[in-house]
Amino acid sequence: MPAVIAFGIALATTAKLRRPFSVQNSGFYLMRARPFLCFAFALWSSGCATEYSRDGIGLAGGAEAQMITNDTARISSRGNSFTDKARVQDFILLKAAETASARGFTHFAIISSEDASTESTYTTPSTAQTRVSGNTAYTTYRPGTRNTVVEPGEDAMVKFCKQSKADPCSGMLPANEIIQNLGAKYFAKN
Repeated sequence: MPAVIAFGIALATTAKLRRPFSVQNSGFYLMRARPFLCFAFALWSSGCATEYSRDGIGLAGGAEAQMITNDTARISSRGNSFTDKARVQDFILLKAAETASARGFTHFAIISSEDASTESTYTTPSTAQTRVSGNTAYTTYRPGTRNTVVEPGEDAMVKFCKQSKADPCSGMLPANEIIQNLGAKYFAKN
């Protein structure tokens, strides 16, 4: 999708400048279209935060549960670089609540949690552009930049409980309330 947007902007810019688009002079047009391309990329990437999925963790992130014992599970949640940590924590709570409900439990408690975020860096290339005016050459140099990308993640061990008179599940979170409140936040879009 972003490639289509970028190509469309390049063609629109070409038409505006009334010069034929070709591979040989495409650098000129893309240089002129840079502000438009930045805007298109920002618009495209604004909707790129990880969506909650009941299907587990995919390429863009998500949440999954793995039962360890009959009443204990490991819940893992991952996000992409556009996802904030609070969203990943919400996914942990929502997946724990769904797992509890699916297995007949009414409450759950997070007994341990660990940060599973990943961090990577990349460097953009340096550029130099020389312009000649008469007998004088002017060179503009732009050094490369080093960028850090953080993809939030969390792993949690969760204990489940089925409320009864003998076991009131005190201090635990009610699964149905979590599903009702967080489910409304993340499933309203689907």
